[in-house]
Amino acid sequence: MILVVQRVKSASVNVGGECVGSCGKGLMMLIGVADGDGRYEAELLAKKVLGLRIFTDENDKMNLSLRDVEGEALVVSNFTLLANYRKGNRPDYMGAAKPDVARELYEYFAELISKELSHVGMGAFGEHMEIDMRADGPVTIVMDSAVLSQKK
Repeated sequence: MILVVQRVKSASVNVGGECVGSCGKGLMMLIGVADGDGRYEAELLAKKVLGLRIFTDENDKMNLSLRDVEGEALVVSNFTLLANYRKGNRPDYMGAAKPDVARELYEYFAELISKELSHVGMGAFGEHMEIDMRADGPVTIVMDSAVLSQKK
């Protein structure tokens, strides 16, 4: 499971001109579910992202977590994070989980972090989405559940 985390002042996702999810100060997260991923990987990433100290404290040091700043989140499913670009110029996405599995794990991840935060917005799984965000920093971190589990 791949998670791209962007610290934001605000973010929103639109489908067909309608806002389907948003967040204020916090994190905008793109999540890609790989073939073979399960609840364990979602739990690893949820725990880590909630404790990630990437918000500034009173001394302007990145020392506070999303929980500490009472931040919000916007979670958007993005299978293209699993792109295989080794051969040719057209990436393949054979490493991405099947849609039914990906949807279940995407929703499970969002459910896990929503237990800890006051607001979690979501994108629309499988839809073409337009994302607007006001980056803060910018601070962008790419997380891989394989790094946390050391099983790949």
